[in-house]
Amino acid sequence: MSRPLRLCSLKPGSALLLTGLCVFLLLPACSKKKKPPTPAVPVLAATATERTVPVELKAIGNVEAYATVNIKARVGGQITQVNFREGQDVEKGQLLFVIDPRPQETALRQAEANLAKDRALANKAANDARRYAELIRRDFVSREQYDQATATAASLAATVKADEVAVQTARLMLSYCYIHAPITGRTGNLLANLGNQIKADADTAMVVINQIQPIYVSFAVPEQNLPEIRKYMALGKVPVEAVIGADVKNPEQGVLTFVDNTVDKSTGTILCKATYANEHKRLWPGQFVNVVVRLTTQPHAILIPSQAVQTSQSGQFVFIIKEDLTVETRPVIVDRGLDGEVIIKKGLKPGERVVTDGQLRLVPGAKVEIKSGL
Repeated sequence: MSRPLRLCSLKPGSALLLTGLCVFLLLPACSKKKKPPTPAVPVLAATATERTVPVELKAIGNVEAYATVNIKARVGGQITQVNFREGQDVEKGQLLFVIDPRPQETALRQAEANLAKDRALANKAANDARRYAELIRRDFVSREQYDQATATAASLAATVKADEVAVQTARLMLSYCYIHAPITGRTGNLLANLGNQIKADADTAMVVINQIQPIYVSFAVPEQNLPEIRKYMALGKVPVEAVIGADVKNPEQGVLTFVDNTVDKSTGTILCKATYANEHKRLWPGQFVNVVVRLTTQPHAILIPSQAVQTSQSGQFVFIIKEDLTVETRPVIVDRGLDGEVIIKKGLKPGERVVTDGQLRLVPGAKVEIKSGL
């Protein structure tokens, strides 16, 4: 007679042992799974270049007239002629205004008449003095009569000289009725019109003339740059470019001609002026321009984009991209900036690649992928 099959039951301790054995056998299989690779960080990069760059100073300049003349009348009267239009270019010596000359012409004729009268009397007195000199030698006249004749001749001679001065003064006053341009330049707003009655030496000018060819551009530079400026001025002409607005490709070319004799204590700057021929009259008094003072050139300068330089507590550094496309940090010393780039004084060699964008996701040893744009 067959026995019924019975399932064996495990004790609680044996079940726990069997479970641990299964876990132990499965561990090697789990440890063989690989971790997913870290993705490369997309970045922008640039290559350090070596070239000769200018050593220059930049400032904001203000255009000033080379000379400014306020035209005022020296005699009073009515304006009878205005021989120019306001805003017109005038030449040196050109007739601008005529003030009614008739009163001065009358004064001149009167002075000339007085001169003629006194000159005739002086001639008669001189002849009398010569006759009295001959008569006194013969004792025909007294000494008193001779002295009187010579005194009269001397007095009238002095009167003639005074009349001659009066005539010169009258002619000068008459010339003041004709106002000429003392310089070549451009006239401004006309403040005295035809028919106006004006006063001599009035507070308000009749017109203002600005000389704009040549023309000045004034600007201020920090006082620490003064020794360098004086050094290069002693060696020769220092070129100064004036950039008008955004037209950086067509700057006006000038030369540094003036350095002030004192430093402004309130700003720590010193005033300089450059002179420009202004052939095309692009520079205008009162205009603001960007000034670039070119002192010399610096050969073998290493340049990278300014955005490649990062700052940490230990100083400035850049991310260098190695041949295997991993990055490392390297401290650098920046000399100065130049049109969106910086000159590296120490820390880089020509041809090395640096990260210019995407640095926030980088750590030393990270893999990068160079993109053309982020």
